This record gives sequence, structure tokens and C-alpha cells, in this order.
Amino acid sequence: MPALTVDELDPATVRGLVARASDPKRERWLQQVRRTGGCRHPVRLRGVVLRGDEPVYSTANEPDGALMVRCGNRREACCPSCAHEYRGDMWQLVYAGLAGGHKGVPDSVAEHPQVFASLTAPSFGAVHNRPDDDRPCRCGRHHAVGDPELGVAIDPATYDYEGAVLWNWHAPALWNRFTIELARILAARADLSERAWRQRVRVAFAKVAEFRWRALDRTADRPGRSARPTCRSDR
Repeated sequence: MPALTVDELDPATVRGLVARASDPKRERWLQQVRRTGGCRHPVRLRGVVLRGDEPVYSTANEPDGALMVRCGNRREACCPSCAHEYRGDMWQLVYAGLAGGHKGVPDSVAEHPQVFASLTAPSFGAVHNRPDDDRPCRCGRHHAVGDPELGVAIDPATYDYEGAVLWNWHAPALWNRFTIELARILAARADLSERAWRQRVRVAFAKVAEFRWRALDRTADRPGRSARPTCRSDR
């Protein structure tokens, strides 16, 4: 994003910058901005911290009478700083769960089975897309990147919009049923009751849900490796 010159800023913004630069608490304000990583929409907390009945901290002494903390939004479009922080945290957690030797997870988890599963929504009708192998879309045309028609139904009259909406609405419940059924199937293959299987094996996973061009939820699941599996079936 190109930087704006002073002449391109509106008068209210210029007055705000001048006021901030001349504020005696400017350094403390900058300290808060750095601590939040330049969060785009920081949460401004106001209040008092008490130890027993005695106040030990008050935001009244902070710039603007508030303490700024990260918004924590995971979407880069909303807050690039917090989204970057979240991606880094998740990388550390997933890496520890898969490779071990990190974050208190033993090295032995690297020997445990792992699966990358992609659970994709069924088709509710053909949509405009860009095939990876240079084939044309089903409509017969080659769509450019960013074409507003991408993801739009080719034949709106026959597309199952109701089914698509219901899929997205029930996606969390479908995932929950999937995890329940997965434990039942694995227990049956190990010739164990579900309760006995759960006492021996713990399935850990990182789940990512993303919207595709057709605006349907797809779940990518990378189960972490249990730190204490004592039962395994290769059948």
C-alpha cells in the first residue's frame, strides 16, 4: 500500500497526527502500538486492577485513558498483524504435534501414524471455474484470475442453492459426527469397545475450514499424533 503525503490526508487526520506527536504520553502510546504488533483494530480496555481492595493499576494514566490489546482477528483482510501472529502460533502447535521435541511434546510422536484428510462438499451444481490443467470452464470459456463469474452457478435455474446453504450451516455438526464415527470405526477395526479404544488412543488434530470459489466450506484436517498410543490396527 503506497504511503500518502500530508497533502493527500484529510484535515482531521492531520490534526490527529499533530496532536499525537505533541502529546507528552506519545512514547507510552508508541510502546502500546509496538506491543500489539501494529494491530489494525486494537481493543481499548478501560478500568482498574485491584489487589484486595487496593487499586494497583488504572488505565486512567494511559494515553487516551485506555490500554490497547490485540484484536486477535484471524483474517488477514481485517488485521494483517493478528493474522500473522495466529499463523505463527498455529505453525508451532502443528509442528510440535507432528514432529515432537518441541513445546514439551516427546520425540516419540514422530513415529505415530498421521493422515492429511480433505473433506470436500458434494456438488450442488456446476459453477464457473479455472481448471488447473488449462482446460476451459464447463461454460466453454477460459476465465481470467479475479473474474467475478468464478464460483457463480453456470445454470442458476438448476443449481441447488438450498442444499449449499444447508451444507454450510450444518458443516460444524457434520464434522462433529465425523469425529465420533471415526473413533467407532477405528475401535471396531482394533476389536475393542469404543470406551477401551479411547483409553488407549487419543486422536489429536488441527482443522482448517476454508471457503472455495463456490462459497462452500471445505475442511482440511491434519491429525496430530497421540503421545500415548498403545493400540494399533493395520487392517
